[in-house]
Amino acid sequence: MERGSATAGRRGATIREVAHRAGVSIKTVSRVVNNEPNVRPETRQSVQKAVSELDYEPLPAARGLAGRRTFSIGLLYENPHEFSYIQRLLEGAYAACEKTGHALLLRPCTDDLTSAMVRQFVRQTRVDGVLLTAPIADRSDVTSLLVETGIAFAQVSPRDTNPLWTSVGPDDAEASRALTDYVLALGHRRIGFVKGDPKHGASHKRLAGHLDCLRNQGLEADSALIVDGNFDFDSGKRGFHALWQLPHPPTAIIACNDDSAAGVVVAAHERGIGIPATLSVAGFDDSPTATHTWPALTTVRQPIAAIAFRATELLIANIAGEPPRQEAFDCDLVARASTAKPARLVKTGS
Repeated sequence: MERGSATAGRRGATIREVAHRAGVSIKTVSRVVNNEPNVRPETRQSVQKAVSELDYEPLPAARGLAGRRTFSIGLLYENPHEFSYIQRLLEGAYAACEKTGHALLLRPCTDDLTSAMVRQFVRQTRVDGVLLTAPIADRSDVTSLLVETGIAFAQVSPRDTNPLWTSVGPDDAEASRALTDYVLALGHRRIGFVKGDPKHGASHKRLAGHLDCLRNQGLEADSALIVDGNFDFDSGKRGFHALWQLPHPPTAIIACNDDSAAGVVVAAHERGIGIPATLSVAGFDDSPTATHTWPALTTVRQPIAAIAFRATELLIANIAGEPPRQEAFDCDLVARASTAKPARLVKTGS
């Protein structure tokens, strides 16, 4: 990923277009724009001609402009269903910025976010780099814009990693395997799974980990036991009702996050179904909801603040010239009262 370049000019020209017009690399354009040495005179002239023809003007905050650093980091995020997630993420990012003398500028986003809005945010704030949280981290239009404009960025919990980009996230697939393995070890064989928001990479990774664990245990996945969800309470309730009306309902349900797991628990209580006596329930994230639900939820704790801190730390290092890195954090299984052996095993004393 290129740093020290610039964003579009007055008429929307990008550094990529200048490079194409001049027949050089983006890095060469950056060197010419920043008046760096070691550029051949004919190459410099060609780039300057392309800059003039395209009316290209770099951002004042571009990293390569000597003495124009703003020492500020932008953070783009969508309001999550569970606010504690973004709260811990902000705490981690802020701590890293405070440690390194950077300001943290927030940009809340909604579903109608466009790359033009991101461009405007970068130009107005003149940030040195941008943190992209899920699901924005997986928006190809946003990442393409930042690459083209030479603004450094780091992805927090993306679905896929790119060796050219900085990214940090939890090992969702491995954590989901561990959670499923724990439920299987209790003796459950029919395990329902409520998926998360399909826009989030975590939803796909957690389902993949669940299915992988079943395969490793020699169990065939039943598609009827996997239902849609959206990382929220209501989708958890809907998921429970869809699973409980099956001819052979599950003895355990794993939800893709704690909010939807709480929806499963409440829906089960409304039907008079005992938890965990009749149905075991597990969630993911270890949000405050996990301990506010009765009984308290078995879940997976991901170090959200630590992930955000590290992503910010690596972004700042990347801005300073260090190569991009990709890192994954381990998660911890937290066993609580919402899971137990299935009733048939309890009755037989197994």
